Amino acid sequence: MFGIINYLSFVLTVLLFLAIPGPGLLGIVAAAGKDGRRAGFASTMGVVVGDWVHMLLAGLGVAALLQANPVVFKAIQYVGAAYLIYLGVGLLRVKPALAAPTAEPTQRGEHFRRLFFITLMNPKAIVFYMAFFPLFINPEQHHGVWTLLAMAVTISSLTILFCFAVVLLVNVITQRLKRSVTISKVAHRIAGVTLIAFGVKLTAN
Repeated sequence: MFGIINYLSFVLTVLLFLAIPGPGLLGIVAAAGKDGRRAGFASTMGVVVGDWVHMLLAGLGVAALLQANPVVFKAIQYVGAAYLIYLGVGLLRVKPALAAPTAEPTQRGEHFRRLFFITLMNPKAIVFYMAFFPLFINPEQHHGVWTLLAMAVTISSLTILFCFAVVLLVNVITQRLKRSVTISKVAHRIAGVTLIAFGVKLTAN
């Protein structure tokens, strides 16, 4: 199919990676839990658009450039780590309250931008796609850019379906717990600490 080897295995592998907790999935869950389904959906689209940037850069060979220039790679890595830590500290400082939400369109835009930048500022994603794509490409039957496009569309479609399902599940749970300030406070603390940990881990590795 479009020069992709074992398409079913490709799909299952993508789903496996999506299920592994990371900054993107954590951000989507936090957005859905705090501001509802639409915020979660907007966050998902932020991740998808960020992934497309990485897949495009990987296709252009930017990953090879970054690997050949450790200083550039490390600089981008530190910027991404600093942004994650900044978001984590912000969550730790939040004081949950039972107040009316702000205008929904603004919230959705903010959630989209936040997850877009979280995804974009992870330089390892470029290297990941650069290494991941060749594993499922048949060198004798591939169709060049069309093969990469088919793989990118598959990844985006699976990301949307998987993350939308997560958003709906989180929304069902949080609707029952929405009025608990204590639970909201604990959730913000956990999300904040986890984001900071991801940021520190990104620089440590």
